[in-house]
This record gives sequence, C-alpha cells and structure tokens, in this order.
Amino acid sequence: QVELVERGGGLVQSGGSLRLSCAASGNIFSPNVMGWYRQAPGKERELVASIITGGSINYADSAKGRFTISRDVAKDTVALQMDSLTPDDKAGYYCNLKVPFRPRDDYWGQGTQVFVSS
Repeated sequence: QVELVERGGGLVQSGGSLRLSCAASGNIFSPNVMGWYRQAPGKERELVASIITGGSINYADSAKGRFTISRDVAKDTVALQMDSLTPDDKAGYYCNLKVPFRPRDDYWGQGTQVFVSS
C-alpha cells in the first residue's frame, strides 16, 4: 500500500503563486508516474501535470508556461509550482502515483484546496 500526503494550497490573489508538495510512502514500485490532478466543482477530475521516474514531463495545456512540476526520486516527493494563478485554477488538487502496467498500483492523496480570488 502507498500513502500520499499533500501540503500547500490555500487562498491566493489572481496573479499570485502557490506551491504544492506531495510525499509518498509505503511499498512503491519503480518506475512510476507521479502527478497532480485537479477537480473543480461540477467538473471532472483532470490532469494538470505528471512526471515519470526518468524525468519525462507532461503538462495540460492550461498549465503550460505557468506551472512547473518537479520530483525528488530518492525521497519519493513531487511538487507543483503554480504561478500566474487565475480564478479558473480554483479547484481541489490531488496527488497521484501510478505504476505502468500495474493498474492496481494507482494511488491518490486526499487533496488540497486552492482558492484564487479575483
């Protein structure tokens, strides 16, 4: 079993920045993909950014140029630096870890809320 614990989030003014972090613990297989998803009220959960163990990164179009994902493989942590936030970024942000070709190894954190005031 793997546990993901997120930190960060909160309230920020439009144009501001926030940094989210997530630490994984437990029986973690490698290679794996760690990422951030978000879910706004009434909407489906969507990928924000992900990064595999080897360093390859994928960003949603909405995150490109504003958000930066990074990870420390040795510490099993992943961070999301979010800049130039807008009210459209308001959502619950969830850390995820999944292992390719092992569908049961798909873990989620409890989520952290991001509020952006206009």
